[in-house]
Amino acid sequence: MPNPPAPSDPQLYDPIPDPRPIRWPGGKTCAVWVAPNLEFYELDPPPHPRRKSWARPHPDVVGYSHRDHANRVGHWRMADAMSRHGFPGSVSLSVALCDHIPEVVADANARGWEFFSHGIYNTRYAYDMDEAQERAIIEDSIATVQAATGQRIRGWLAPALTHTPRTMDLIAEYGLDYTCDLYHDDRPGRVRTASGDLISMPYSLEVNDHYGFFIYNMSPREYARALIDQFDRLAREGQNSGTVMCIPLHAYLIGQPHRIGPFEEVLRHIAADGRAWITTAGAIADAWRTGGRAGE
Repeated sequence: MPNPPAPSDPQLYDPIPDPRPIRWPGGKTCAVWVAPNLEFYELDPPPHPRRKSWARPHPDVVGYSHRDHANRVGHWRMADAMSRHGFPGSVSLSVALCDHIPEVVADANARGWEFFSHGIYNTRYAYDMDEAQERAIIEDSIATVQAATGQRIRGWLAPALTHTPRTMDLIAEYGLDYTCDLYHDDRPGRVRTASGDLISMPYSLEVNDHYGFFIYNMSPREYARALIDQFDRLAREGQNSGTVMCIPLHAYLIGQPHRIGPFEEVLRHIAADGRAWITTAGAIADAWRTGGRAGE
């Protein structure tokens, strides 16, 4: 018999069709969660030998100010659209935002959104961190978010999608419940670590607004059409075994005046469809575990 995956190879293969179907509450076929990335970028961050923080020499006023639009204007425009159509946020949070711009964090908390960690700054990377440094980031994330919001974080999305070989083992050791750093499935799955199991929470690069606008050069209406197509397909396939659709957002992109209208049409479409369980990452994790699949 083949050996089970080692902690350094956390993926457990679960094929489609799956003989153990997932069933979401209320008979819904697709769990839809929105992941606003509330981020903090430094104007002049310390250099990293493996990756440049900005395309231009520091201080990069252009890059910084473009992203700063999120915390001055874009967040409220995005959040109000979500609230109008009944979509809570599961916030991928640059934890430094709690100290630098607490008004944004307070607004998200007042809306009843939940928070998970996206590292401290989105201009500092996990590459080459030693264990003590990585532990410090996790501990800072837990303590800072709890002090600012009263919530204990349950999930992790690595800062700027950068990792070390020990990241998943450590977040499991600290009691976190799920990781968003595996983009390999449209359903939750089990991740084996040295400290117990995590849930692989479906996140998305393909329908992430960063990829839509920066990588694929979509127009606002093309991006909206992609989101609707993504939902319609997943809702249909979810009749056999429940699926998950994540909509990852960055308010400096989706919160621009020329983009928010088509995006609001997406929210309207999903909310009116009837097959969507509009929820949070934490609720998806709870439903998946309650369904008895985590130990299988």
